Amino acid sequence: MIDIKYLRENPDLVQENSHKRKSAVDIKSLVKVDEQYLSLLKEVEDLRGRRNQVAAKAQVAEDRQASIEEGKQIKVAIAAKEVELKDLELKRNALLHAVPNLTHPDVPVGEGDADNKVLKEVGKPKKIKNPKNHLELAQQHDLIDFERATKVAGAKFYFLKNKLALLEQALIRYGIDFMVKEGYEVLVTPDVSKEEILVAKGFLPRGPENQVYFVEGQDLALIGTSEIPVLGYHMGETLLEAEIPKKYVAFSHCFRTEAGSYGRESYGLYRVHQFSKVEMFAFCKPDQSEALHLEFLENEKRFWKSLGIPFRVVDCATGDLGGSDFRRYDIEAWMWGKNEGKGGWGEVTSCSNCIDYQARGLNIKYATKEGDKGFVHTLNGTVVATPRAIIAILENYQQADGTISIPEVLIPYCGFDQIG
Repeated sequence: MIDIKYLRENPDLVQENSHKRKSAVDIKSLVKVDEQYLSLLKEVEDLRGRRNQVAAKAQVAEDRQASIEEGKQIKVAIAAKEVELKDLELKRNALLHAVPNLTHPDVPVGEGDADNKVLKEVGKPKKIKNPKNHLELAQQHDLIDFERATKVAGAKFYFLKNKLALLEQALIRYGIDFMVKEGYEVLVTPDVSKEEILVAKGFLPRGPENQVYFVEGQDLALIGTSEIPVLGYHMGETLLEAEIPKKYVAFSHCFRTEAGSYGRESYGLYRVHQFSKVEMFAFCKPDQSEALHLEFLENEKRFWKSLGIPFRVVDCATGDLGGSDFRRYDIEAWMWGKNEGKGGWGEVTSCSNCIDYQARGLNIKYATKEGDKGFVHTLNGTVVATPRAIIAILENYQQADGTISIPEVLIPYCGFDQIG
C-alpha cells in the first residue's frame, strides 16, 4: 500500500495519479477518515494518560475510592472509543489498499494497452502461406482436449496431450534452468495463499474484474501467480543489507477466474482458468530496484530470443498498469491466430517494479550495517507462462507440410525435434 504520510502531505498528487491509473478511489474521503482516526487516536491516548495519573493518585489520595471510581469510568470510555477506533482503522485501511501505487515519471500516460509505447522489436514473423492457429494445429495432431476438460472442470480448462504435454514440461524446466544459470534461487510455491498477502500484492478487483478463486470457509485463495506466495515468503522479516538483493525463480500453477474478461482476446489457450508459470521475484534496497528491473527485462528478452519467437517490448501506459506497479514492461510475441488469422502481438511476459508498495503492507524491511532501516522494494517478472508460449511455438514453428518444428533449445528437454 502507499505511504500514508506521503498521502497526507500530497493528497492532490495522489488523486491525480489515481485518476491516471483508472482508479475510482476518493482521496478526499480517505483523508477525512484518516483525520477522524488521528483525532480519535489522540483522545484515546489522552484518556490512557489520564487513567495512569488516576491510578497513581489512587495509591496516595485520601479519597482513594473516588479515584478508583474515576478510573473505572475512564476504562469504560477507553473501551468504547477503542471499538470506534478499530472500525475507523479498518475503514481507512480498506480505502488505503484501493489506492494504486505511485507511477514512474517516464511511464506513458494513456487509457489502456492501446497506449503502450513500443520500445523494441526483435525478429520478424516468417511468411507462412495460409497459417493455421494453434487450435487447428492441435486438432490435426491430437494435442489438446477442451471438450473432455469441460466435462471434468468446466469451460476454459484443458487437457494437454501427447507431445504437447511433454513440450510444456520442457518449457518449465528450460525456464528454471535458464534462471538458475543467472544465480537465482529456485522455489516451488504453494498454490494457495492467505488473503492478506493477496491484498498486499494488490491482486484486487478493478471494476467488474475479480481474478481470484477463494476457498470457501477458509482464509485462503488459489494463487493467480507465484508472485503472491513468494512475496509472502519474507513477510514480517528484516533482511540484512548484505543479503540483498534476494533473487528467486519460482514455479507454480496459477488460477484465474477471468471474470470481466468478456470481449477480450480469449481464443484457445490464450485466456484460461489454470496454467503453469515460471516467475522471477526479487527483494532489494530502494537504490537497486531500477537496475534490477532492467535486469529482469533483459532476462525475459534473452529467454524469448533463445526460443526464436518474434517479439516486441512495450512500456505499459498508466491505464494498463496493475495496482501495485510503479512501472511495467511487457513482452508481446507474434501469434498467427490473432486478428482472425492475420496475426498480431500477444502478451507473453510482464515485469514490474513495485517499489515499496507491497513490502509496506507485509512489513518487509532491510537493515544496513549502520542500523538504518527501511522497506524493501519488490520486483516480479515472467520467464514463461506455458499456454501462451505454446501458442507462440505452434503458430510460429508450423511448416508447409503440416508438421511443427521444436525450438532448438527445447529439443534436449523434450527428446524430439518435431510434432507430426
